[in-house]
Amino acid sequence: MTTTLPGLLDTDAIRKDFPVLSRVLHGDKPLVYLDNAATSQKPQQVLDALNAYYELHNANVHRGVHVLAEEATALYEGARDKVASFINAPSRDEVIFTKNSSESLNLVANMLTWADDPFRVGPGSEVVITEMEHHSNIVPWQLMCQRTGASLKWFGLTDDGRLDLSNIDEVITENTKVVSVVHTSNILGTVNPLEAIVRRAHDVGALVVVDASQAAPHVPLDVQALEADFVAFTGHKMLAPTGIGVLWGRLGLLEELPPFLGGGEMIETVTMSASTYAPAPHKFEAGTPPIAQAVGLGAAIDYLNALGMDKIAAHEHALTSYAIDALNGVEGLEIIGPKTAEMRGAAISFQFGDLHPHDVGQVLDEQGIAVRVGHHCARPVCLRYGVPATTRASFYLYSTPGEVDALVAGLEHVRRFFG
Repeated sequence: MTTTLPGLLDTDAIRKDFPVLSRVLHGDKPLVYLDNAATSQKPQQVLDALNAYYELHNANVHRGVHVLAEEATALYEGARDKVASFINAPSRDEVIFTKNSSESLNLVANMLTWADDPFRVGPGSEVVITEMEHHSNIVPWQLMCQRTGASLKWFGLTDDGRLDLSNIDEVITENTKVVSVVHTSNILGTVNPLEAIVRRAHDVGALVVVDASQAAPHVPLDVQALEADFVAFTGHKMLAPTGIGVLWGRLGLLEELPPFLGGGEMIETVTMSASTYAPAPHKFEAGTPPIAQAVGLGAAIDYLNALGMDKIAAHEHALTSYAIDALNGVEGLEIIGPKTAEMRGAAISFQFGDLHPHDVGQVLDEQGIAVRVGHHCARPVCLRYGVPATTRASFYLYSTPGEVDALVAGLEHVRRFFG
């Protein structure tokens, strides 16, 4: 069984850092974890950082003058520095900690709902998304439009799983106030041509929001090169704990826009009649923040940087190409989305004959193979392609060709099981 792609990551060594990957399921089945688009596994280095925080440094941040409070603050703000460097942010003050990408995207939608001119969204305004978005990048904008009277528009999909930008000038118009688009689809694997979308949006004065949940863990992410106005991603998909997300925003915008949540820490002064707010990023971090989770995110970034995001991206590209070739050889299997590895991420959704994906996933689980089944919080994509749901295999830095081989063998077992 091949475990390492030549010249790329040493997955044999990497896998030793992940305790869960040594598990054996159902008596004698080695775990084959192919559900990384839902959440990643955590290396021992991240688990150790979490334990060390709770064992030695646990305290609330920012206002305490005792040693533990100062240590906790240094760790929490140090994680902000690591995130800023990881995404090449011009300023650490542009990094806002949230609990996940969903909260980050809701934060932007609510800021813009309550904003004054020139950011105000109201009747006659247009908000543009795409048909391949995760529900977290659909529902907040639907709510915004319901509350403001704005209109929601979207780019459709081509038959091969790409964005249809043939009518970009008709979709993004002078009335467009916000364009929010996914960097890499969690269901189709498609990597979108953001340059053209950003250019057209900025030409008409619209703000651009990028959902980078499926990009930040897998490829080098440079927010300055993206030229977007806001970028959202989450920690648990990139080796960090659950409960920590990031919203990056241009500092000038963050200074102008109103806060989403009110409470402790986000204020400058409070009287019974009015309040003033702290500068960004604290203006958007009301209450006790996810301190331990941020420390874990910092440790995850250290781990990713040590491996090198360029090497991670190359490994996943090669593995995805290997997987597409292997899955295309499975009789009755149809990949939903791009059929080659070009401009594609490491998530592959498919239909397997007439079998329902839930049945496929259950039988694969009996073989120790963990995949995701369902709509993947992207039901409009399933409606577009006329499928009730899909089975999705998704890879990460510790995934191997041997695991792809195990998936193919597992699918043959599924075929035999259902006759």
